[in-house]
Amino acid sequence: MNRREALRSLGALTASVTVAPYVGANQLKNVPLETALSEDSLPRPARVDGFSVLVEDSDRKTLAAAFDRLIPADDYGPSATEAGCLEFLDDQLAGDYGAGKALYLQAPLKPENEEALMGSPQFLATPKERYATGVKALEAYAQKAHGKAFADLSDDQIDEILTGLEAGDISLGDDVDGQAFFELMLQNVREGYLADPMYGGNRGMAGWKMVGFPGARYDYRPYIDRRGEDLGLIPVSLIPQD
Repeated sequence: MNRREALRSLGALTASVTVAPYVGANQLKNVPLETALSEDSLPRPARVDGFSVLVEDSDRKTLAAAFDRLIPADDYGPSATEAGCLEFLDDQLAGDYGAGKALYLQAPLKPENEEALMGSPQFLATPKERYATGVKALEAYAQKAHGKAFADLSDDQIDEILTGLEAGDISLGDDVDGQAFFELMLQNVREGYLADPMYGGNRGMAGWKMVGFPGARYDYRPYIDRRGEDLGLIPVSLIPQD
């Protein structure tokens, strides 16, 4: 049955049943005002007036060096920092994510069992606190192992450290889980590269263009039947960016 036949059948069915009385919108009464759209429910664009958490230049350089090895510039797109991933991270750390609002941060009754139960290390520190200690520990390790700042290391040296952290072979001290800190940086740099540009990263929608994501479009119905085609759609942000 094609769509025209389906519509004709639906029309015949409708004509054969009793039509319900019209119910107008003016009959709705006492709608609670608190259900109206509020500013809290709207996306909040990232600040554009500088850094508020990553205020130390040395910390930004350390993170920039790590981020740009996790997502380096190539023929497909810009590096992580060129795409605004540091700005994205700073904005996130300044808000609810950095404060750990979605995390349970009360001390566990049996800390020695937590990792076994949850399948990954558990932390009482917020993401903001973990970055504050993790970046310093990463810099200290570079100074101890190579006698220079992390940002001044060669690409091969940075790759060696990041690979060691990922594998759990490099210790950043008793206060920092090096492997978990690597995973945190990797997670956040990915988010910054692929999140909506309104959050400070994915500058110029470079990440979306790389993977062919058309963005936050309202309606995809015109394209549903066009499978396997390169539609050439320009990515669209939640909020237009200048």
